[in-house]
Amino acid sequence: MIDLKNLTIEKTHDSFKNGVFTCTELVSEYLKVIKEKNDELNVYLEIFSDVLEQAKKADEKFADGSFTLMTGIPIAIKDNILFQGHIASSGSNILKNYTAVYNSTVVKKLKDAGAVIIGRTNMDDGAMGVSTETSAYGVTKNPHDISRVPGGSSGGSTASIAADMALVALGSDTGGSCRQPAAFCGVVGLKPTYGSVSRYGLISMGSSLDVIGAIGKNISDVKIVFDFIAGQDKMDSTSIPLDFYKKKTIDRPTIGVPRAFISEGVDPRVLLNFEEKIKKLQSLNYTVKDVELPYAKYSVPAYYVVTPAEISANLARLDGMRYGYSAEGGNLMEVYKKSRGKGFGREVRRRILLGTYVLSHGYHDAYYNKANAVRELIINDYSKAFKKVDLILTPTTTGPAFKIGEKVNDPVKMYLEDIFTGPANMAGLPAISIPSGFVEEGEKKLPLGIQFMAPHGREDLLFQIGKEFESIKDGP
Repeated sequence: MIDLKNLTIEKTHDSFKNGVFTCTELVSEYLKVIKEKNDELNVYLEIFSDVLEQAKKADEKFADGSFTLMTGIPIAIKDNILFQGHIASSGSNILKNYTAVYNSTVVKKLKDAGAVIIGRTNMDDGAMGVSTETSAYGVTKNPHDISRVPGGSSGGSTASIAADMALVALGSDTGGSCRQPAAFCGVVGLKPTYGSVSRYGLISMGSSLDVIGAIGKNISDVKIVFDFIAGQDKMDSTSIPLDFYKKKTIDRPTIGVPRAFISEGVDPRVLLNFEEKIKKLQSLNYTVKDVELPYAKYSVPAYYVVTPAEISANLARLDGMRYGYSAEGGNLMEVYKKSRGKGFGREVRRRILLGTYVLSHGYHDAYYNKANAVRELIINDYSKAFKKVDLILTPTTTGPAFKIGEKVNDPVKMYLEDIFTGPANMAGLPAISIPSGFVEEGEKKLPLGIQFMAPHGREDLLFQIGKEFESIKDGP
């Protein structure tokens, strides 16, 4: 029996090298857990048929000495990341049987390193949601309390880690989709700097905001995955070299706290947990000071103008003609209408309508251009703040995971889930959610998360503070 709960990438790698267990044995252990839990949790939409074959090839790499640190590491991928020859449906009926004809850059890098890709995880329809309730394939349940959501849209990926159904996972983050579910599930979720990880082979939602992020149980695992997938890619014109941003070593980063931004609408237990963690950091001789982010509170309304506009443009290609679901119709327009009407879920249709409206003649300036102007103000807020501090600290979410069905019919409440995570996407900044404790709800203990944000390209600072934070988060 392999102790999956306490495995890390480095421990696993050493076990492979020292013959404690093989890649095939480890993958088989994960497959047992998946068989036991997946029917209840609905984490995986598919376990890839070649997973044991992948593990066998990884064992061969250890035999011939061609292994890397990621060789044989079982990883789950979100259903919107292309893996050649495998279905990638983006959690939607419109792409129900779409089989990827090429590998995404991140999958290619992981495959080249010898990682074992277990399967594709459930997600909100088209990555549009914060609870995984909009998925065309049913709701994923939170492993800590199956009556609650795991967060979204990368709910399946984060739940796979929390439930010991993968060692690490990939998600995508457009407004918090790696970090918010990471907080709800008690794991680590990274949103890298925009452009630091190639988007080639990621099914687009909002092209100026989308990023592929890593999810794991600890900072070290997330850093390792990020290091393997990051870097400039000629197939993605928005990708950047690893040395694009200048870096200087900072021994003790100064931490900024935007108290005015986090004072309203937050569960008192989250605020208490947050203040306790600030005191812990101060006890380790970190300087914590207040910072002002006057425009950050407008990130959600601006985000929900910019993102639907980009969604409406990106999803125009899904018309029932070239790939994906196609309904029969008497003429071309009928095919379009029926394919999209049946293929897209309710939330996706809502955002397409919003996006088309804000881009339409007469409203483009009033909404889309104004939202982009607000976006610039948000970017300037953070630029000014980072001249005074090295990191910015907030809670990841306003509360613990909510009940399935509790907010699904209230879009505004759902959208406000992005209040602390959305600004990082609007500004293109790296951010990470780290488990910060639990609150009790009846007999259940629900995880909370804390979020660090850093200047562009400073993932190293997130990993630096994150490792130290991990050492104190469960302390007295």
